[in-house]
Parts: sequence; structure tokens; C-alpha cells
Amino acid sequence: MNTPRKAPRLFALRSWPEARRIGEVLRAETVGGVLLVGAAVLALLFANSPWREAYFDLAGFTIGPAALHLDLSLATWAADGLLAIFFFVVGLELKREFLAGDLRDPAKALLPVAAAVGGMIAPALIYVAINAGNPNGLVGWAIPTATDIAFAVAVLAVIGSSLPSALRMFLLTLAVVDDLLAITVIAIFYTDDLAFGPLLLALVPLALFTLAVQRGVRAWWLLLPLAVLTWVLVHESGVHATVAGVLLGFTVPVLARRSDTTTDGHSLNERFEHFWRPISAGVAVPVFAFFAAGVSVIDSGGFGATLADPVTLGIIAGLVLGKTVGVLGSTWLVQRFTQARLSDDLSWWDLLGLAQLAGIGFTVSLLVGELAFGTGTPQDDHVKVGVLTGSLTATLVAAVVLRRRNAHYRKIAQAETRDDDADGVPDVYQEDDRERPD
Repeated sequence: MNTPRKAPRLFALRSWPEARRIGEVLRAETVGGVLLVGAAVLALLFANSPWREAYFDLAGFTIGPAALHLDLSLATWAADGLLAIFFFVVGLELKREFLAGDLRDPAKALLPVAAAVGGMIAPALIYVAINAGNPNGLVGWAIPTATDIAFAVAVLAVIGSSLPSALRMFLLTLAVVDDLLAITVIAIFYTDDLAFGPLLLALVPLALFTLAVQRGVRAWWLLLPLAVLTWVLVHESGVHATVAGVLLGFTVPVLARRSDTTTDGHSLNERFEHFWRPISAGVAVPVFAFFAAGVSVIDSGGFGATLADPVTLGIIAGLVLGKTVGVLGSTWLVQRFTQARLSDDLSWWDLLGLAQLAGIGFTVSLLVGELAFGTGTPQDDHVKVGVLTGSLTATLVAAVVLRRRNAHYRKIAQAETRDDDADGVPDVYQEDDRERPD
């Protein structure tokens, strides 16, 4: 008899039962999405309340060793430090998808990869078109190109209980490729003053970390200092420090080592993700959202004035319209001119809802906005309004379409399992004179 695989435990330490229960809750996709939204709503309320000065003072509070150029504000620590944990988990997922997931098979990966590429190009073009007469705003062209994987998958889990599993896999693959492209954009286009010395030095702890994890080392007292040192040196180089998280994630092996008898069949990649995902979903992303989403509409001249800014309009149009056109258009073109085909379980109406869901930018869009315009600037506030409005609109539009599709698939499932005469055989087999199942 096959015994179920136990959940992997990192560093072979016994966790407290309470910690394990909290971790399992935080691994649920819906919980991470709720915490993310809750932190953003709290930030908006705080930033527009009579106590808004306290919110901005908290975000700007500086802490850290100045000698290492790490005397950063809490908001910067959230964006550069905590978000590196999020991107570390993303790096783990990316490597696993490329080596053991859907991205390993080019035939299966072609359509969602094309959808991700189209879903980045179209929003960027729409943003640039709207800001053509606003040269100062063109630097934000990449803001509406990102899809928030945690938020989008959480929304799909809430409203799509009966939707085909193929739709979730398409969204996951699209979002994973989207994250990879977003990381590349950040590294290439939003790195200002590149210092090659610290960047080259970062290769040393990164190589040692790689050697350790490839040999199956799980000792936190060795791996954590190497990871932190890699992050510090990448931060010093001028490259956004979250890139260090992705690089570290890429080094972790996907396949379990046969010689390691303590892994219960789980690879180090799975064990790391099992440990760090709750921290990412429960701490890193919500704290970043709390500091990044707080925009004072009162101090920025009102919501109407903010919407009049081409930057805000470009972000909203890019997320809501650009993502839909890009995902649908690129998928149709690839299917039209290649042998790639949508899963038989999916329809174009399903893909329409998914394309609209991809317009939820949020985490990475807010990060790119901060990199493009800096923090505390009028454009920064307008970016936040644009990202929040565009993501909310995309969520609501996608919810309408996907709820209708969910109801459609629920009716099909009910019809296929209906057994009015209670004989243990679904009526559909009797009505269609099909062979009765054993």
C-alpha cells in the first residue's frame, strides 16, 4: 500500500504545532490574496485618514547600518528586502516549472508563453501611446506589463471552484513567465548606476550558496548568511536587490538526491518553497503592499485630478485593455500559425476571463512604479492610484466573465453526476445509452 508523502520540513527541525498550522493556512492561495488586499485597503484608509502623517512618517522611518549603505526607510526595506523573499519563492517556482513542470514541454508551454509575451507588449504599447505627449511619463512604460501571480490565482480560486483545472495551469504558466520577463525588465531597464565591483563580489557567496545546496546542505547557519551577503552585494551594485532572490532560487536543485535519506522523497526546491512560502505570503508581500499602496488622494488634489494624469490613464488602460488584447491576440496568432492548440477543456470565453484576470498587476507593478518615478513624488502617487484602480477593475470584469463560466461548468458537472433513480449509475449514461461503468 502506498503511503502519502509527508510535507517537507526544512533543516530537519521540529516545528511547533501552532507554527505548522499557521504555515498550512498561509500556503492556501486564497489566504495570501486576502492578506494582500487587506494590507492595501488598510494602507489606503491610513493614508487618507486624519492620521495620514503618521503613516508617511512610519514609511519614511530610517533604520540600518549607514556604513554599509543600508540606512534605508521601512518602505525601502519592504521593497528591497522583504520582497526579495517573494522573488526567491518565484525563482524556486520558475526553476521547477522549467525542469519538471509544464514549461519543460515546448508544445504545452508555447501558448501560455506567447500569452505572457503578448500580455506584456500590448500594455506597454498602450501606455506609450497615451503618454506620447508626456515625455516625463514614458519611463513608466513597464508598470502595466506585470501580472500579480498571488493575487490572480487567489481570485481564480475564490470564483472558479468548477472551472477546468487546465485554466489554472494556463494562468500559472502565464504568470510564471510574466514574472521572469518582469525580473529581466527590472534588471535591464531600471538599474541606474551599475557598480561592477560589488556585482562581481556577489558571485562569490552566490557560488558558495549554489555549491552548498547542490550538495544537499540544509544548515540555516550556513545558507542564510550566504544569501544575505549575496543580497547586500547585489544591492550595493545598483541592481535591484530582488534580483538576488531570483538568482538564489535558481540555484536550488529541483530533483531529490537519492543519497539523502532524510528528504522523504522531496527535493530541496520543494522543501525551501514549503518553508518560505508562508513567510512570503503572510509577511513579505502584505508588508510591502501596506507601504506601497498608501496614497493620499486628499493631498494629491482628489481622485478626479489624479485620473487626468496620462500616467494614471496609461496604467489603467494597459492593465484592463492591454492585458486582454495582448493575451487573447497572441494566443490566437500562435494557434493560427502553428500546431499549438488550446486544451480541449478550455474555450475562448474561458481565456477571455483569464486574460482579464492577468490585468491584476499590483505587487510587481507597484515595485516597477517606485523604480521608475521614485518614492514620494506626485507621479508615484498617481502610479499607485492607477495600479490599484486598474487591478480592481480587471478583477471585477474578470469575476463577471469567470463566474458565468463557472456556473456553466457547474451545470455540466451536475448533469454528469445526476442519479435520480439512485441506482449508483449517473443518468447521463442511461440517457445516452452508453456503456454502463463497472
